[in-house]
Amino acid sequence: MRAFSFLTTLAIGGTVGLGLTWFATVSGYGLGAVEAGPWRAWPKSGTEDADPYALASLARAGELPLEQADGLAFIAATDDNGSALDGRCDIKLTGKLPQARFWTLTLTDSRGRLIDNAANRFGFTSAEAVWNADGTVTIALGPRARPGNWLPTGARDRVALTLRLYDAPVGLATRTSDAPDMPTLITERCP
Repeated sequence: MRAFSFLTTLAIGGTVGLGLTWFATVSGYGLGAVEAGPWRAWPKSGTEDADPYALASLARAGELPLEQADGLAFIAATDDNGSALDGRCDIKLTGKLPQARFWTLTLTDSRGRLIDNAANRFGFTSAEAVWNADGTVTIALGPRARPGNWLPTGARDRVALTLRLYDAPVGLATRTSDAPDMPTLITERCP
């Protein structure tokens, strides 16, 4: 009877521990997220101070993070209202971007893969985006072509945006209170 209780306790403990570890590695890059609206970044994920969950998440995804001195990557999987980004909808990213020498914006599916599309457009860089006269940028995301800065979503149900800021002072942001103002993400129309 004692052996059975011990084995049951061991099995429950192992299941709970593995389940919590799995959850921690699929819901971001560990502890210490910096949040700015729907945008989240993990500034320590590319440093020696990265926590074990960040290291496990990066190994699981096969990613190489930015070193904190090089810049910072912000990821958004929801719009400003908290709704999941849906590639079947028309979504608008607009506003000023944080100061950086160079930035890239990429659109991925729920597994972090680039979305195949006939336009061969997978993202924008600060050098190729068309800027508004007031120094802001507007980028349309959706399944149908639109004039201006447009990223095709391939009508995927779940998408995510990654904004990488290179050689940016925001790379030193280590708390949410240090987070820069980020562009807004608005879902305009859904089928």
